[in-house]
Amino acid sequence: MAIPVVDPARYDQQLEAKRERITRDFARFSPPMLEVFPSPPSHFRQRCEFRLWHEGDDLFYAMFEIQGSEVDPEDPKRKTVVRLDDYPVAGRQINDLMPRLLDALRDNDLLRRRLFQVEFLTTLSGEALVTLIYHRRLDEAWEAEARALQQALGIMVIGRARKQRLVLTRDHVWERLAVDGDELVYQQVENSFTQPNAEICRAMLAWARDVTRDSQDGDLVELYCGNGNFTVALAGNFRRVLATEISRTSVASARVNLAANGIANTEVGRMSAEEFSQALKGEKGGRRVAEMALDDYAFSTVLVDPPRAGLDEESCRQLSEYARIVYISCNPETLADNLEVLTRSHEIRRFALFDQFPWTHHCECGVLLERRG
Repeated sequence: MAIPVVDPARYDQQLEAKRERITRDFARFSPPMLEVFPSPPSHFRQRCEFRLWHEGDDLFYAMFEIQGSEVDPEDPKRKTVVRLDDYPVAGRQINDLMPRLLDALRDNDLLRRRLFQVEFLTTLSGEALVTLIYHRRLDEAWEAEARALQQALGIMVIGRARKQRLVLTRDHVWERLAVDGDELVYQQVENSFTQPNAEICRAMLAWARDVTRDSQDGDLVELYCGNGNFTVALAGNFRRVLATEISRTSVASARVNLAANGIANTEVGRMSAEEFSQALKGEKGGRRVAEMALDDYAFSTVLVDPPRAGLDEESCRQLSEYARIVYISCNPETLADNLEVLTRSHEIRRFALFDQFPWTHHCECGVLLERRG
């Protein structure tokens, strides 16, 4: 991959290029005017990971650049090590911690020995969790030094090695996001997916709230709910919410986040999108399906936030059964493919671009579709 080159003076130019590309690529669907949500031009990522490079007594953060576009990205001969003394893509808290952590590690033989990767997870509200990953087993002596490191830097530390995970304080941070005058609280667990750009996450939550406003006479079903990022923000817009997710860790975190925000009208079920569709059609039974009590719901809206691969055609046809669809996409190419199916029955009412990943070609999109007629 290419290391992003951050140039705040050129931010509007790179955002305009994305706006033009998305407008052009989706013109065949005749969407309304694209709503564009800019990111902070620098220091926007709340989580990052770096390799830790050892050269004699020196120690530095590194990333790899892949040479050539048509090569195996895992071929070590094609990788160039790039030294990073700072990283303007990362939040200011991470940039502040990077040199302080290196200074502490460089002079500590026990903490630096066979350490090969460092991961940072931070929040707008000021918490920082640092994971140190090793090619050796960690012992009590390591733990004593790591606890001193926590105290010195004002952070939380997790140590990882093969078949080993030592959590010294806790395995998560608490993020607090101001959205439409409300403070939403989220547990974000180490080594689990969270939205990397917190300011864009706030914009996405506010947009999703706006497009589903005044929906209390119906129910929401959410697929791929993750840790409840959208679930928490949207629950107040609906009579009831049923969210589904396949990851055990994410389901547990979503339930914690619902409780932390005092939300009582929402249930989270551990089930894949495909299994849920089968359950709705009466093709799947069992304890988890029975606990969902699907007959008690009157679903008016479905929210889907799939992985980069998007949805298969069968899943798109199942979405088409809902009167209203909110589709959050991290891959405009697969979104366009899915809209070829969804717009046979639904019309695009709102269309948004969220610049989740400045200085790359990637961006996030939001689409509201309503059934024709």
